[in-house]
Amino acid sequence: MELVSGVCLGVGLILWWWGTPVLLTRRSVVFKLHYVSVADTLGSLALMVGLLCRRPREWPLLLLAILSLVMWNTVLGYVLAYCAHQATAGTSGSSPHDP
Repeated sequence: MELVSGVCLGVGLILWWWGTPVLLTRRSVVFKLHYVSVADTLGSLALMVGLLCRRPREWPLLLLAILSLVMWNTVLGYVLAYCAHQATAGTSGSSPHDP
């Protein structure tokens, strides 16, 4: 069980860092947000599973943390992408309120 925990913790750390270099590319903001949020969510989930393997008696709290993480990151990703899309659409001059 210690080996599984170590592998999950290692994979989680790698996934956390995996999304960082994408922020330095010239891709769109929406692509960057999606890539980073997926990498962070999966990395955090792997870390939680690794902690769950080390502390099985704490499963109610860790399960709550996993569910909260999945819901929060999913909703936050959609909100940020929507705001980024609205910001780029508003600067192109294609607002429906313009005469």
